Amino acid sequence: MQKLTIGIIGLGYVGLPLAAAFASKYNVIGFDINRERIQELNDGIDRTLELSTKQLQAASHALQFTCDITALKTCTVFIVTVPTPIDSSNQPDLTPLIKSSESIATILKPQDIVIYESTVYPGVTEEVCVPVLEKGSNLIFNQDFFAGYSPERINPGDKEHTVTKIRKVTSGSTPEIAKTVDALYASIIEAGTYLASSIKVAEASKVIENTQRDVNIALINELSLIFDTMGIDTKEVIDAAATKWNFTKLYPGLVGGHCIGVDPYYLTFKAEELGYKPNLILSARQINNGMGKFIAEQTIKQMIKHDKKVNKAKVLVLGVTFKENCPDMRNTKVVDIIEELKEYGCHVDVYDPWVDPHEEKKFYKHGIIANPFENSIKYDAIVTAVAHDAFKTLTQENYESISQDLPVLIDVKGIIPNPSWRL
Repeated sequence: MQKLTIGIIGLGYVGLPLAAAFASKYNVIGFDINRERIQELNDGIDRTLELSTKQLQAASHALQFTCDITALKTCTVFIVTVPTPIDSSNQPDLTPLIKSSESIATILKPQDIVIYESTVYPGVTEEVCVPVLEKGSNLIFNQDFFAGYSPERINPGDKEHTVTKIRKVTSGSTPEIAKTVDALYASIIEAGTYLASSIKVAEASKVIENTQRDVNIALINELSLIFDTMGIDTKEVIDAAATKWNFTKLYPGLVGGHCIGVDPYYLTFKAEELGYKPNLILSARQINNGMGKFIAEQTIKQMIKHDKKVNKAKVLVLGVTFKENCPDMRNTKVVDIIEELKEYGCHVDVYDPWVDPHEEKKFYKHGIIANPFENSIKYDAIVTAVAHDAFKTLTQENYESISQDLPVLIDVKGIIPNPSWRL
């Protein structure tokens, strides 16, 4: 196994850290269709900030990057880590997965193993991807080549729970291949592995991880909606309830990102295809998707309460990434707050020290401003939408210094000392 050359297909938040981890023991070739991304990685730059230049340099003896799929001909194991998004109708978009499989098929050889890490509904690996591999390679599944599935467990921005420190679920298309896949991951995963009985079980285990979290957060979000109408502070209620040992302590908030806000739709799609209506899961999605609009409405109510003119009001939103202390903006629900405020006629500025303004313009085009605490602009309302460490140190005086007259401070993350309204 030491002589293996592993090909990693997709070098984003999941693929790059995985490639570096495998490079500690094997030769690894990382492939991505984004030429700019490949050039940056070859220059020792990771714009996702998952790996430092030092870490990239440390892995460079066994890790190379390319946009040419034929450069992976010597690989005997291929690991696919491409995105699995949803479309505008919340339906699974398997295009990146299918195209990746088509590319691998052109260089697939007898006895090769293709392992998928992308989040999917149960059945995608064997029912969607494998036929693409067979058609493009003219090889027979489980006779000439084999497949595996090991769901990604990357937590963007988390420098403690890195890829090798999170237990990994593994699986394979035959009992023998399952053991091979498990041994491969076990050789680099310090936290150990869990060998699932089948590829479908492994696929299902991933999709319910985030579905469970989505449903749990939806419950807390719905409670916050109820308590807000009662004039009760949700955080105080949760803190009180959490004094019981078996109470799960969660706080309300926005549910975005590439996992929790997306994965449940893969499961609901398959369930509905089979004739089952997953009402609880879909209701949770509806609640969580509505939180941005709710926060914007509360902002407007607070402005009116403080005799602020809403039309053409200047509003500052602090943070636009989907979570704290990382530059990841995929499926960020902060955008829902911004767009809703604009619908009311507000002028919205966005400040996020973690986001490259050039990258933000590619996706949302809101425009990231420079540090507002270092200029003279005054705002009618301020919304703290992301709990970056840089925002946690701000004082009440900092907020008041950039507020027009009486400050209207909307606290989504529980970090403003004395907010006007808190989720």
